[in-house]
Amino acid sequence: MTAKRLTKVAVIGSVIEFYDFTLFGLAAALTFTTHFFPADSPVAGTLGALATFAVGFVARPVGGFVLSHYGDRVGRRRMLVITLLLMGCSTAAIGLLPTYESVGLLAPALLVLLRVVQGFGAGAEYVGALVLVAESSDSPRRGLWAALPGAGIYAGALLATLVFTAASALPGFESWGWRVPFLLGLVGAGVGLYLRLGTAESAVFEQQRARGVARFPMLEVIRRQPKNLLIAFAANAPVGPISYIIQIFVLSYVTRNLGLPAMVGLVANVVATAVAVVAAPVAGMLTDRVGRRPVWLGGAAFMAIFAFPLFWLIETRVPILVILAVTLGQGVGVACILGAQASLYTELFHTRHRYSGIVIAREWTAALTSGPAPLVATALLAAAGGATWPIALLLMGCAAVSFVAILFAPETRRTSLIEPVEEPELISR
Repeated sequence: MTAKRLTKVAVIGSVIEFYDFTLFGLAAALTFTTHFFPADSPVAGTLGALATFAVGFVARPVGGFVLSHYGDRVGRRRMLVITLLLMGCSTAAIGLLPTYESVGLLAPALLVLLRVVQGFGAGAEYVGALVLVAESSDSPRRGLWAALPGAGIYAGALLATLVFTAASALPGFESWGWRVPFLLGLVGAGVGLYLRLGTAESAVFEQQRARGVARFPMLEVIRRQPKNLLIAFAANAPVGPISYIIQIFVLSYVTRNLGLPAMVGLVANVVATAVAVVAAPVAGMLTDRVGRRPVWLGGAAFMAIFAFPLFWLIETRVPILVILAVTLGQGVGVACILGAQASLYTELFHTRHRYSGIVIAREWTAALTSGPAPLVATALLAAAGGATWPIALLLMGCAAVSFVAILFAPETRRTSLIEPVEEPELISR
């Protein structure tokens, strides 16, 4: 299989993953409050819906732990088939759930269960796609190729937002129309599964498997590359909160606190993700020219500077300025970081434990910081009496932490993904 075809297959999986994950976030912000939680307490319902959203991030490192172990031992492709099945089936099942009015507390319990399954699969999907593409691409253009699954993330988020926005225009959206986008997820999963079953394994992994694989990849990456792992962990931990505060919290804030139509927030997300679909690979291509570190540092610096202007623009209540704020934050700042992260993380870790190393850096930090971020932002807003300055400070601090972490990272451009023969005691044939 050619690198281009393999990349297409991997990107399709990323599209489906973040269609599922973004769809849940949109529904948690706008509809789950009334369908799966008591109607007599809107604040409790909002917090409950956002907490359910966060549960998926708790499940992600568990899924990443299990699936990356086998991804480093038996292959990237097989795990990508499993992740697609888990996410597609759980997302479709959400569209079939009974509501709180029908079955009481069983409704949120089932929602949490399916969110856990969805998160379990998502914990290894993007990383597997990223590793498969990066290992199959040529070194001079690895930054560009590796960034394409990241573009798939934004394409999935864009697709979810468009579908959810279209469904919100249905006359029966509040009663049954909200279920349609979830049921459509099964169609995308079926297409992706068909394509992935015919995907070849990466040549880099096949070569490593012939030489021997690690018995316990996750333990090995901690032992063999602790510095790189710590840098990757610290650099990514603040990025998720920035992204999800802009994407999820702001959507809820402009609707419930500023009184703007939900369509304003949805359109802002559509424009931002459309820009990010282009910005992420452009950032990846730029890393091939100037290096991985400068691009990431530029994105982090921009977010630190833009934290307060982001909310100043939003609080004008002028729709075009709200859209501009979300687009600059998500579509430029975060997308720039994600585009640089793909190749940098791939090159930081050895083939033998690459899947596991990136999962620790991305998914474990997601559980700690990304999932709770909208919930934390909502609590800060309430504590500050509706003022957004604490949230802006939080965004600025997150960007600063990521910036400092990358200062300690090595420049990995043109790094070979083929390593010398490993220590014999770490090999299992």
